[in-house]
Amino acid sequence: MVNILILGSGGRESALAWKIKQSAQCDKLFIAPGNAGTKNYGENVDLDIKDFEALAAFCKKENIHFVLPGSEELLVAGVADALQSENFPQNLQVLGPNKQAAALEGSKDFAKEFMQKYQIPTASYKTFNKESYEEGIEYIKKHSLPVVLKADGLAAGKGVIIAETHEDALRGFESMIQDAQFGEASAKVVVESFLKGIEVSSFIFTNGKSFFRLANAKDYKRIGEGETGLNTGGMGAVSPVPFMKGEFDEKVLNKVILPTLDGLKKEGIEYKGFIFFGLINVDGEPYVIEYNCRLGDPETEVLMPLLEGDIIEMFQLINKEDEAWKKAELSISSKAAVTIMSVSGGYPEEYEKNKEIHIAETKEESIIFYAGAKEKDGKVFTSGGRVLAVTSLADTLEKALANSYAQLDKIAFEGQYYRKDIGFEFK
Repeated sequence: MVNILILGSGGRESALAWKIKQSAQCDKLFIAPGNAGTKNYGENVDLDIKDFEALAAFCKKENIHFVLPGSEELLVAGVADALQSENFPQNLQVLGPNKQAAALEGSKDFAKEFMQKYQIPTASYKTFNKESYEEGIEYIKKHSLPVVLKADGLAAGKGVIIAETHEDALRGFESMIQDAQFGEASAKVVVESFLKGIEVSSFIFTNGKSFFRLANAKDYKRIGEGETGLNTGGMGAVSPVPFMKGEFDEKVLNKVILPTLDGLKKEGIEYKGFIFFGLINVDGEPYVIEYNCRLGDPETEVLMPLLEGDIIEMFQLINKEDEAWKKAELSISSKAAVTIMSVSGGYPEEYEKNKEIHIAETKEESIIFYAGAKEKDGKVFTSGGRVLAVTSLADTLEKALANSYAQLDKIAFEGQYYRKDIGFEFK
């Protein structure tokens, strides 16, 4: 039997807890700090997950076998290194890369250099800092439009500017480097060409040698329908993506996934955990927009219901050889999955919290994953911008969409908002 600790409190962690709870191999499941929904799958624990010493003490006390960090911040900060130090029990495995490997997400410049070195298709780019600031200005002035500026480090999903004019690009460049708009994250700025196409995400679980491909997904970042308005943490996701099959999928495997794993091995970088390939389909060719060193949110909410088999069996493959991976009884459902996020009014800007959530009916066709929600005196209240995710599986995308919207009709809280056009381009 296996004891597991999930780190995080969002919809992603709710979906992971939901799936792990189904395993016959799961003895104890802890979620730190968790939310109003995760308590239905395991035990929420009040831990400061950024305090690695406290995490280590908890893992020893509860004989934790697997630690699953939800977010990138912890991995980039070195949680895997801290918990798997030579002084720590050998039976613990962090299901995520060490600090060196997490640089694939933690540094845009590192990722771009890596892709260029191993001929993985991505947009052309150049990186600048304070020392090369004037050179950067001249480069931007001559660059084709639109032009994309990215803070090198983690910026909570906000460190990207797509500038339609050179004036906007130069203002953004100055704000990032000279005014430290994103702090240390924008000490370096990657300036890259704009790629026009349809975005899609591909996911694998790997020990750096063998790997298992999870379902693919497309998420919807903008707050407004028709992909308009401000960027958010994600307003919904669909899976599978219709064009992610056949020739295009083979290109993703052979031009992106395999060269990435090969490059990591050649660099001597040990990678264990999930890799999230943020891709864009440009006239039938896959280009990498970014790497993420964990699962996405809300993508996890569609990935987990589509994963058939025991997820703990997948986790246990992390230290096994190729033959074990080939024999694993894991597969991806042929059904379609849709997740729609219900968010607080005003999100992604200022919003109010502590609004009571009312669910008139829980439909068996759908799963409600709580995110920014807390429980108090037997009632559930909003505590974040993205409050909950409604996921439905069905034989078709259209039916899955209908089921999720039917469930959302039975949910209410003051100021509630959700997009009514998720999956619009595939209907």
